[in-house]
Amino acid sequence: MKILKFFQYAYIFFAALFLWDAISNWSVDRSRSYMSLFFAALAVFMFFFRKRFGKKFEDRNKK
Repeated sequence: MKILKFFQYAYIFFAALFLWDAISNWSVDRSRSYMSLFFAALAVFMFFFRKRFGKKFEDRNKK
């Protein structure tokens, strides 16, 4: 289960990378920045989704 927690936090890392990409390309190519912002938001959503799903999975195994 520890490897799943690693991948859970990898989503936050990728969200930060996409956010940095959006900020650095904002004045050059706005459409690319919007796409990066979309992927950053998706990565943050996936982080919280996986965290909640993992907690439900652990609670189910404890019973």
